[in-house]
Amino acid sequence: MTPEELSGLKLLSAKIRRDILVMLEKAGSGHLGGSMSIVELMSVLYGRRLNYDPKNPRWEDRDRVVLSKGHAGPGWYSALAESGFFDREMLLTLNVGGTNLPSHPDRTKTPGVDMTTGSLGQGTSTAAGIATALRMKGSKSRVYLIVGDGELNEGQCWEAFQYLAHYKLNNCVVVIDWNKRQLDGTCEEVMNPFDIAEKMRAFGFAVQQVNGQDIEALDEALAAAEAVTDSATCVVMDTVKGAGVPFFETYAGNHSVKFSDPACKEAADAAIAELTAYIEGSEA
Repeated sequence: MTPEELSGLKLLSAKIRRDILVMLEKAGSGHLGGSMSIVELMSVLYGRRLNYDPKNPRWEDRDRVVLSKGHAGPGWYSALAESGFFDREMLLTLNVGGTNLPSHPDRTKTPGVDMTTGSLGQGTSTAAGIATALRMKGSKSRVYLIVGDGELNEGQCWEAFQYLAHYKLNNCVVVIDWNKRQLDGTCEEVMNPFDIAEKMRAFGFAVQQVNGQDIEALDEALAAAEAVTDSATCVVMDTVKGAGVPFFETYAGNHSVKFSDPACKEAADAAIAELTAYIEGSEA
């Protein structure tokens, strides 16, 4: 990756992060923590790795994204808007009645969304099904499945993983967002996941664990996963919930933030201003 390419992806990440804050503050509340922890992933996917055409969202040869942790929809919507699938102004309609941007992704409403998700665990199975269909058709397209660490409490995830591994569906890259917190507390407190990377290896995956906020490390890990030909593949992202805004990184309620809290609104406004200054400076 050249310095220019890295700068471009950092700029895209800043735009996505700012969009998340703006849209959630406008909505009054929303899933901030898990949206922010996947910002760099979305930047690398839409800025570098995915084959897609925003003018033709149903292009047959596109790569597919399945956000199984559907509550992080705002992070996906921001990436789609910045990639040209729809106008950024639409982000301000999040959760408004009749919107095309519901709190959890809906493939019948939002351009660029390939699978409806939200009921945790189910996206893993649908991604496995999509990967199977693509292989049967002889397609070179890939599926990028994004799973939350708290979501791994769902047994359905492990059934789907076993299926992917058994059939060596290397055209489905499983990306696990290990941000270490879920709705009711830390993952270790709620239900200890133990060593996620080792568990995936035990299930038959080729596994890499990387800093999920490091753009270059993520890009290298995804490239390596795409090169695997003889097994299912997984990238475990070591991330911080609420990443990019120190206040939200340490805020106990960062899973779903209510901006009626003055401290949350103040932190969001300050971060929006800082990100805007960075974006304008980079584009000058």
